[in-house]
Amino acid sequence: MVYGYGMAAIKVTFTLDKATISRLHEAATRLAMPKSEVVRAAIAEYYDKIGRLSKRERLRVVRAFDELVPRIPGRRVAEVERELKSIRRARTAGGRLNSRPKTS
Repeated sequence: MVYGYGMAAIKVTFTLDKATISRLHEAATRLAMPKSEVVRAAIAEYYDKIGRLSKRERLRVVRAFDELVPRIPGRRVAEVERELKSIRRARTAGGRLNSRPKTS
């Protein structure tokens, strides 16, 4: 994908550390592209990844899932329905009764 062609360019000034500048120069040389084009491509790629999990994060989530699923107790649906009904009944019955007498 070619970035930047046909778009109005806006000149900006920002500061980068030496390691980043070195990488930018090397990338531009290796890709035979202007540095501004490398920056546009890098930003576009980074932008596309916003909100996605990294490979490390995906592996962590899958590992957690694999550990937790076997811990789910295997119960019949009827048992679960009875337990949920009991919990709902307890919740709608109100909270704890205050056993202390009121003082005026």
